[in-house]
Amino acid sequence: MKIAEVRPLVMGDAWRNLTFVVVRTDDGLEGVGEVRMVNHTSALLGYLEEAVPTHVIGADPFAFEALARRMIRDDYARAGQIAMSALAVLDMACWDIVGKALGQPVYRLLGGPIRERIATYANGWYTVERTPEEFNAAAKRAVAKGYRAVKLDPFGTAWQELPPSELRRAVALVEAVRDGVGPDGEVFVEMHGRFTPAQAIAIARELEPYRPGWIEEPVPPDNVKALATVARHVNVPVATGERIHVRHEFRELFELAAADVIQPDLTMMGGITETRKLASWAESYYVMVAPHNVGGPVSTAAALHFAAAAPNFKILEYFNDFTAPFVKDAAPGVPDVTDGSFPLPEGPGLGVRLDEDLIAEHPRRPIHLNLFGDGWHLRGRERVASERA
Repeated sequence: MKIAEVRPLVMGDAWRNLTFVVVRTDDGLEGVGEVRMVNHTSALLGYLEEAVPTHVIGADPFAFEALARRMIRDDYARAGQIAMSALAVLDMACWDIVGKALGQPVYRLLGGPIRERIATYANGWYTVERTPEEFNAAAKRAVAKGYRAVKLDPFGTAWQELPPSELRRAVALVEAVRDGVGPDGEVFVEMHGRFTPAQAIAIARELEPYRPGWIEEPVPPDNVKALATVARHVNVPVATGERIHVRHEFRELFELAAADVIQPDLTMMGGITETRKLASWAESYYVMVAPHNVGGPVSTAAALHFAAAAPNFKILEYFNDFTAPFVKDAAPGVPDVTDGSFPLPEGPGLGVRLDEDLIAEHPRRPIHLNLFGDGWHLRGRERVASERA
């Protein structure tokens, strides 16, 4: 069996473009991968245009390690987000093909399921006015949808420091969300790398009464020692990792005990194969893995298979109950969230089927997500409303 064709497809949503990649073998089997590039979709498509003829066509889809060696080592460029995302979508598609060829779900090929339910938390649910009342109501709606955990960034457009009035506002939002999910729910606080270590520490101390499950990326991801400083001075878990795209760059983070939870994005750090290696490494440091997952149904399916078989898996991020219904419909097969978790996916491979006609009905959009721009947390909701009007 050899890879005969690689076909990218881009679907536009309110605040993100999702890139699907269909890989077809010479005997007709197809597998699919997916990534949501952050403002770099064209860069990924350009890389695939160059890399696929050289490294992928004619390759054995069972030979994951050989594919990774050709795409990373043989290009001789230091791997970053673009190259690792390209490898990721192809790796996911190959796992999908292998599972279909063997008639097995991917998680069985990864060693079998450790858990029958996969814990998840809601993101993208707080596309409302930044008031405690609105955030409280939105959190209760997420709970009504079946979630027991939510994540929010309450800090508006903050950068480096937070004025006292904005700190009070952010704390009030977290307090309102804690009330909305109740004492047994989880509240994770996203910081998006906004702050200096001193400011992040001060914020974390203010948030302690509301028992955040973690503070996420409290400082920019470029200085692991700064993150370690935060970790040593706060009494809540620290999470990071969505903007680290190469496995070896986690080394210093582990050695400095700078995080309690890592959040690799399977779609941007080489796919299931690379993320499995990272999770095994993290387990030696007693670090949990909570995959970053801002994509659509295919990337969610891949993350579910990974989570089912990873011993140190903690919880999975999920957006797609709070976006347009066509996103889930683009690749049916992802199970629904109930009582705070997913059941195991069903069917061979990743267990999803791509609807290419539906994807064609929602073409790529001119989107630039700026997490430091006014109203970013609305995630295009205001633009969609104006288009409908």
